[in-house]
Amino acid sequence: MIVLKTTQDKLLTALQAVSGIVERRHTMPVLANVLIRKAGRLIELTTSDLEIQVRTNLDLDGDDSSFATTVGARKVIDILRSMPSDQLITLSDNQNKLILQGGKSRFSLQTMSSEDFPLVQEAADFGPTFSVPQKTLKNLINQVHFAMAVQDIRYYLNGILFVAEGKNLTLVATDGHRLALARATLDSDIPKQEVILPRKTVLELQRLLRDSEKSSEEPTHPDNAIEMRFAGNQAKFSFSGMEFVSKLVEGKFPDYNRVIPKNHQNSVTLSRTLLLSSLQRASILTSEKFKGIRVNIEPGLLRIASTNAEQEEAKEEIEIDYGGDEIEIGFNVLYLIDALSNMSNDMVTIELQDTNSGALITIPEEPGFKYVVMPMRI
Repeated sequence: MIVLKTTQDKLLTALQAVSGIVERRHTMPVLANVLIRKAGRLIELTTSDLEIQVRTNLDLDGDDSSFATTVGARKVIDILRSMPSDQLITLSDNQNKLILQGGKSRFSLQTMSSEDFPLVQEAADFGPTFSVPQKTLKNLINQVHFAMAVQDIRYYLNGILFVAEGKNLTLVATDGHRLALARATLDSDIPKQEVILPRKTVLELQRLLRDSEKSSEEPTHPDNAIEMRFAGNQAKFSFSGMEFVSKLVEGKFPDYNRVIPKNHQNSVTLSRTLLLSSLQRASILTSEKFKGIRVNIEPGLLRIASTNAEQEEAKEEIEIDYGGDEIEIGFNVLYLIDALSNMSNDMVTIELQDTNSGALITIPEEPGFKYVVMPMRI
């Protein structure tokens, strides 16, 4: 029986979209597979890691019968990558094997029963659906993802807080040393919903979301929007013909409003690229373990200095339009570089209070973005 017939590029694109979450090694071998379900011409591809499930549908040529199986996702992707993009590909079923043919190439692949594939049980208590352009959500994730914790014992920090309330969607990430917040406006009012998406879910969404509208279409066109629904222990996203379901991180996220400074007296606006390149040069001579730099700010001048265990030293000076207090403060240089590298704007504003208070970094053209980095002792 012919399961499907299509070109290499169409099948490869669909498989790559759903296979980002697939682990090569898993305690359940079937989770290394993609579930292929066929109902006439409609093909449904599903992958899962028990925490996240991704599904997409394709309308392809093939027999009109129904069929279901699972096959190694990475193997099929590797085979398809080795073929020309316009190569006609046929998948057919033959006695518990899946036969992949393209041109004069033929591969016989081992399958596992579709009944052994553990589908995620969807929650019954999803809240109201709301949507934003894919580009908007991708931009929000790009602005905060780097501040997520990595395998922190405080598990609620290993992800991003999503807060939908009224006409605002706010994303917040923190690892306890720095905090990034980005906000966008929704088209309609929705009741407050607050969830923490796991790190893996965030990075997969970041990979899959479009960062530009489909040619000649409006941002609000269904193909360019992402629909979101949150439940008590689950989030569901629908976009670009895909359905993405993820478990949530349980726990109480820190009160981010208390972390963001409100009344810093000293403020300077300067070129983002100029500051970034100075920090990158100074970082070369920081100690491997602490990555600390000293920042001195005084009227007209910002100085950056670093030293290491070999008693080497780097010094940078930037002329600035500033008339506030003289302040000397230490930072982990990587926390500053991370934030500046994930921006595309020309100018940034830094607000400071004293040696012991966190710095607030904002973007003049984007009032919805805030980044707080705590000082370190040098």
